[in-house]
Amino acid sequence: MSDTSTPFGDIVVRLDVLLALQKRKAKDLAIEVGITEANLSQLKSGKVKGIRFETLAKLCFALECTPNDILEYRAPE
Repeated sequence: MSDTSTPFGDIVVRLDVLLALQKRKAKDLAIEVGITEANLSQLKSGKVKGIRFETLAKLCFALECTPNDILEYRAPE
């Protein structure tokens, strides 16, 4: 989850869940997608401000999922 909540809600990255469900290693996914393990780790932890559509598309292709499986919107409480 992001470190700072906004009045509009939050975007939660669910890559860790997908990796666990598919029993895949982050290292292997990073290689397949063409990003560093450090960048994938930051993305998994939600410590990034954005993601390139190309990277999101590569993740979806590699994980056989949709952006909605990777990113979740949580409304403000």
